[in-house]
Amino acid sequence: MPPKTPFTVASDLVSLAVSVADGAITRIELNRSGDRAPETVLERHAARELEEYLGGRRTEFTVPVRPSGTAFDRRVWDAVAAIRYGETATYGEIAGAIGNPRGARAVGTANGRNPIPIIIPCHRVVAAGGKLGGYGGGLPLKRRLLDLETSRRIAHPL
Repeated sequence: MPPKTPFTVASDLVSLAVSVADGAITRIELNRSGDRAPETVLERHAARELEEYLGGRRTEFTVPVRPSGTAFDRRVWDAVAAIRYGETATYGEIAGAIGNPRGARAVGTANGRNPIPIIIPCHRVVAAGGKLGGYGGGLPLKRRLLDLETSRRIAHPL
């Protein structure tokens, strides 16, 4: 059976096209709508968690993810996933954390290939000196996501 088309998760902050395969989220596309509403239990669960996060009511995700990338990419994404809600890390800090202290650029490249933004929170990675750096969804969205997390608008953490 061919994979289903992406489903939509929409909020005032951003619209997402979310893809699922084999029981896990495999891709989230920022600033894009999917072709349908969530249908399966997993899709509805993922949509609910993403909506709660975007609404300032969730700090962690429990939905399974399966990002596709190189071994280096996955090491970077694992380190990025460990950045706590409301905090940031620099590309250099991530490089050091994965044992490649001179690999800040490579970390940036892998971060840019992150297929599951928001859940793997690549928006929390910033350039040296706290500059935003890049973001696939655009710098205004990166700033809004960081502001969402640092504003502590969490009504009730889940």
